Amino acid sequence: MTGQDRAAGRDGRYDYLIVGAGFAGSILAERLASQHGARVLLIDRRPHIGGNAYDEKNEAGILYHRYGPHIFHTNSDQVVDYLSQFTQWRPYEHRVLAVVRGRQVPIPINRTTLNELFGLDLKTDAEAAAYLASRAEPVDEIKTSEDVVVNAVGRELYELFFQGYTRKQWGLDPSELDKSVTARIPTRTNTDDRYFTDTFQAMPRDGYTAMFQRMLDHPRIEVRTGVDFRDVREGVAADHIIYTGPIDEYFEFRFGKLPYRSLKFDHKTLDEELHQPVGTVNYPSPDVPYTRISEYKHLTGQQAPVTTITYEYPSAEGDPYYPIPRAENQELFKRYETLADETEGVTFVGRLATYRYYNMDQIVGQALATFRKIDEKRERAKPSAVAAE
Repeated sequence: MTGQDRAAGRDGRYDYLIVGAGFAGSILAERLASQHGARVLLIDRRPHIGGNAYDEKNEAGILYHRYGPHIFHTNSDQVVDYLSQFTQWRPYEHRVLAVVRGRQVPIPINRTTLNELFGLDLKTDAEAAAYLASRAEPVDEIKTSEDVVVNAVGRELYELFFQGYTRKQWGLDPSELDKSVTARIPTRTNTDDRYFTDTFQAMPRDGYTAMFQRMLDHPRIEVRTGVDFRDVREGVAADHIIYTGPIDEYFEFRFGKLPYRSLKFDHKTLDEELHQPVGTVNYPSPDVPYTRISEYKHLTGQQAPVTTITYEYPSAEGDPYYPIPRAENQELFKRYETLADETEGVTFVGRLATYRYYNMDQIVGQALATFRKIDEKRERAKPSAVAAE
């Protein structure tokens, strides 16, 4: 019996057609199949499951992330409990250095960063806070990403760490971007050099792809990769569609394309055990064409005589990765969102369908919340039991 025979009903119909086999689509496929006994067809235009979190071993046997490093961190016990059904974990706390003035210093900026960069001897949080306050240049009304940083740490640190990196990443100056872009990056007065401070920080022990494979290993889920939604939307019989792709693409770009930034990755395997001291090194300088170099053995703990690194080059062309946070783009999205709300039989979920940047744990939470809504609607639709007289 084939996967299609198992997942589809005898009439060839599916309860759900789910578009996109990343976190949102895969979690909803698993929940609907395991909890509702639903017949699910899950498709993805790429030749693999896992979305941007897809990892695989290269020819040298190094487990690497094809679409750049994905570091898992969360404060949600619910998210951890759910994913732990499909993976064991390897504790890992991500650390990032930035190359500034020829030195590798911690980012986010902390007390160590300030001491190393400016030849200081700040010994306490209070001293570091006072130093940053002395450099800060208050902004009356914080509207842009430039305003956020200059208001907090002043123009010199803004130019050293943020301006060049942001221009490369977004193709726009921070003064042209919503304040949310740099508001995500904290400035610390202590010596904590971890990139994240979440209560749970770990990597799937066997990798993300293995976790997705276990998640989707259900007789009522059929997975088809290398399949574009446009090619099957008229030919697949499904009672409901869950769509995790770009929302403007679903509506055939009726109001125009939503702007995204993309990334190009240059993976290299080097004949050395380790190439850099931490998982990621950032290059804020506008003179360097890439934004960062990541090294996967730090993330995975893999032992090998060689190592694989990835250079990241931001791009205006390619797969959509980052919605560009500007007011006019949000207004365009709202027009598509209105169409989505009026579209019967389709649920839009995930980064691309909601035109927002989410961390992985946030997408897991959104997918679980979406399932709960579907579950509640299903319960309400059940006929009430009539008490026998």
